Amino acid sequence: MSASTMGTEGIHTANAPGPVGAYPHARRVGPLLFLSGIGPRRPDDNSIPGNVVDADGRLLRYDIEAQCRQVFANVRAVLEASGARFEDLVDVTVYLTHMADDFATYNRLYAEAFAGVDACRTTVEVTALPTPIAIELKCVAAVVS
Repeated sequence: MSASTMGTEGIHTANAPGPVGAYPHARRVGPLLFLSGIGPRRPDDNSIPGNVVDADGRLLRYDIEAQCRQVFANVRAVLEASGARFEDLVDVTVYLTHMADDFATYNRLYAEAFAGVDACRTTVEVTALPTPIAIELKCVAAVVS
């Protein structure tokens, strides 16, 4: 069965920050919901919580706790806009730009935010992300209509 016959739909929501490219927040294919990479920008003004920049816009420091809390809220907003819940997640890939410095804080906050969620999880370190963020999540959920 092709994706075109499985009832695919792109999903956009004003309750999460806009994508930084030409893609939807999520796309549903049959019972699976694929979330695009979601970062910690605030939906109302696109600011990144905890980032401190110099006069030229160069990142001086960031707050991984503030970014984790915001990215988890953004994932929740996209799930809700898609008719899903945290508990529907089956796979979460997490990208961190500073694993050694940030993993312990992120892992603690993930355990709090995702309590009761039995999703598989992979965490990898990347050199950079498209905007000056320290964390991004890529998620898959199984949703029964």
